Amino acid sequence: MGSYLRPADVPTALAALAGSGPGGSAWTVVAGATDHYPARVGRVVDEDVLDVSAIGGLRGILRVEPGARGLAGGGWRIGALTTWSDLARADLPSSFDGLRAAARAVGGRQVQNRATLAGNVCNASPAADGVPNLLALDAVVELASSLGVRQVPVGAFVTGNRRTVRAPDELVTGILVPSPLAGSAVRSTFGKLGARAYLVISIAMVAAVVETDGGGRIQRARIAVGACSEVAQRLTALEAELVGRRLDGAVSRIVAPDHLAALAPITDVRATAAYRRSAALVLVRRALQELAA
Repeated sequence: MGSYLRPADVPTALAALAGSGPGGSAWTVVAGATDHYPARVGRVVDEDVLDVSAIGGLRGILRVEPGARGLAGGGWRIGALTTWSDLARADLPSSFDGLRAAARAVGGRQVQNRATLAGNVCNASPAADGVPNLLALDAVVELASSLGVRQVPVGAFVTGNRRTVRAPDELVTGILVPSPLAGSAVRSTFGKLGARAYLVISIAMVAAVVETDGGGRIQRARIAVGACSEVAQRLTALEAELVGRRLDGAVSRIVAPDHLAALAPITDVRATAAYRRSAALVLVRRALQELAA
């Protein structure tokens, strides 16, 4: 068995992370541990575990004033211990509708009450429901160490299957989401395809956030596809083509297979690569139809 440490504050956690665990290797950080322990069923848990679930002040969603925490226009800070249930119940603007939809579809109620959004990002599964939504929100990961605090965009934080840029001495303390464009109307959505409606790993998923002006024309669009590449991908070519168009029933018809060129789906037990690509195309069109409705 490895060692187990459950600090009550961030400085104690960072002091532990600054050195190796008693076993000589880097600490394994857990919060809800809804992925960590199930993945180790049938074998001895020999890692040195740093359980951050008792740290006060890391749970909850706070409004960030303009200029604070590097957000020029302000926004929101989602604490690292904020659970999916917290997100589903939170009083948040329409830009978070897609993320809240994902919160209600992640596992069962027990998992939603325990698992955290930050843990979902740190776990870095290609099928992590939180990552496409955070990409579509232009979210930033906040990391702390004994040397200070740094911020990394979600798209740069997750680098591969179960891989991130978090250093062994760093702790994710929150996720920052910037405010939409001033004066814009914002709509967002999330859709996933699996073998059944709930308690399922996604075959493909799409998150979208669209900001429109007073005339209903798209000022900014962010669309991300998950479970169809090693890392969730933004469809930047499609986003650029949507700018200036009216958000109406016709907008979904411009989505073409070429817009999904960045995707690199695989064939596994859940679906073939060709099916995933086809499903992603349908989900993107449906997302835009829903936002235009």
